[in-house]
Amino acid sequence: MPAMIPLNGGDLHINWQKELARAFTAPDALLDYLGIDPEPWRPGFGARRLFPMRVPRPFADKMRPGDIHDPLLRQVLPLGEEFAEVPGFVTDPLDEHDSALPGLLHKYRSRVLLVLRGGCAVNCRYCFRRHFPYADNSPGREGWREALDYIAAHPEINEVILSGGDPLMAKDEQLATLFDALEAIPHLRRLRIHSRLPVVIPARLTAALRARLARSRLQAVLVLHVNHAHEVDDILADALQDWRRAGITLLNQSVLLAGVNDDADRLCRLSERLFEAGVLPYYLHQLDQVQGAAHFAVDDARATALMAQLLARLPGFLVPRLVREIGGELSKTPLDLGLEPC
Repeated sequence: MPAMIPLNGGDLHINWQKELARAFTAPDALLDYLGIDPEPWRPGFGARRLFPMRVPRPFADKMRPGDIHDPLLRQVLPLGEEFAEVPGFVTDPLDEHDSALPGLLHKYRSRVLLVLRGGCAVNCRYCFRRHFPYADNSPGREGWREALDYIAAHPEINEVILSGGDPLMAKDEQLATLFDALEAIPHLRRLRIHSRLPVVIPARLTAALRARLARSRLQAVLVLHVNHAHEVDDILADALQDWRRAGITLLNQSVLLAGVNDDADRLCRLSERLFEAGVLPYYLHQLDQVQGAAHFAVDDARATALMAQLLARLPGFLVPRLVREIGGELSKTPLDLGLEPC
């Protein structure tokens, strides 16, 4: 039986946890910090009732002072548009609310997703899980035993994806215990971590976590979520190079967002900046149609036109795959070249 997973306790990694504790949770405080008058935007602040606001200061420091249209600010600032009820935009766009077990989603044959933690370091306003019932998917000690037993009993599973919320909200010691348990399951080959936390608090890329993944028998993959080149500052880029040199595969998934990156120049700069930091562009997602995020949507015609421009301007390895995720499908569906699902 694989080891148990304690998800509480352990020593504090004071730098990144301090940054979590002092994150902005009020829109007017964030705008004051950026030198922006909050009054014209105050009517939209009530959207916090729909989805709380959380913005770490290291991420705010990457925003342009005085610019209400800054593409990083747009991703996190509550707006009145979130109250709009738009046909087709629902609370569960990917049909995830019914899981195989609490905390475990078996959407694809060879991969399972563990919802390791419900919280995030940043609450992106377009989040497809902004309505996800984390309280119903937070297994206790017995629940984690069942999830590990499920993986061990399904030899077709060769990869575990840690997601959330954000799995890196767990402490290094807790993650190491989970890695031990997964490494004890012989048919597993890869461990994938999907996280935005290093982007908003680069200090989360601790040396201890990097070393533990580097010595794992499982191939370790860190998939970041970066939507704009300004999110990759020199601090993050330097840390990521250390992870790449440690043998950890680095990939990025973006979401195509109106007013943020729906522009060929911005997308090209994003791919180039990621590669400078040792990260390969992986997917560019069409927006999941989650209730409250319709104002971020980019139509398919514009999305495919942007992809054509990227193909003409970038080497192929810097062009992410434009995809849509459809609930119930066995894989993501590409939109860029009319290919079969990957």
